[in-house]
Amino acid sequence: MRRDVLELRAFYASPRGAAAREMLGRKVVEAWGDAAGLDVLGLGYATPFLGSLRARARRVIAAMPEAQGVEVWPGDGRNLAFLADEFALPLANALFDRILCVHVLEESEGAAALLTEVCRVLAPSGRVIVAAAARNGLWSNAEGTPFGHGRPFTRGQLETLLREAGLEPTGYTRALYAPPFAWAAGWADGFEQVGARLWPGFAGVILMEAVKQTFAVKPRGSGARVRRRAPGLLAPVPATRNSARKAFDPDPPRA
Repeated sequence: MRRDVLELRAFYASPRGAAAREMLGRKVVEAWGDAAGLDVLGLGYATPFLGSLRARARRVIAAMPEAQGVEVWPGDGRNLAFLADEFALPLANALFDRILCVHVLEESEGAAALLTEVCRVLAPSGRVIVAAAARNGLWSNAEGTPFGHGRPFTRGQLETLLREAGLEPTGYTRALYAPPFAWAAGWADGFEQVGARLWPGFAGVILMEAVKQTFAVKPRGSGARVRRRAPGLLAPVPATRNSARKAFDPDPPRA
């Protein structure tokens, strides 16, 4: 069962929610910059992280699942949020250059089908970031936050889901190292810096970036089909057999 939109709004109005918005929003900006001239879609409850992109993006809209409910967003202009069936978005194919998925995968009844729909509306050169509660993190057990409901994920599980949907993972990062308590909200930035170096596996959220899988046919006689990476990635990432390399941040030094 999905968290109601009123619960989500109340969380992000709290000190813990404000800290989460700052830490996760920072990662999105590091990956996408200001999205100048791009079409951006937020899916789930992504509005706390879309505000910084509105100034220069060509278009920013937010789709919220029917079971969650919808709120008017933003509060200072015409509404850009709408209620949608997460498995049948009322949007044209290949429409968006960037898609941000937050608070949508964990409580979905069909995560693979949802991501397949994300792939459908993503442009061939587009990029998607999926943010999901991390299985090893403290936040996945904090029922007083939206990260403590539904199914948390490991990095490998996210990679598998993305590939099943026709998306190729290109990089990942983690966020929310501070404990999910109100007293820790004021120290969130310090926890983020120390945690990324000393205990990277215990972050509260995994953010994974992926691109649309595209294929090119070799010249006649080769007998094989070759997958090509879409251009415009955050940084060149060497291909690996089983997992995406960390592309948002450099690998932290070992303690």
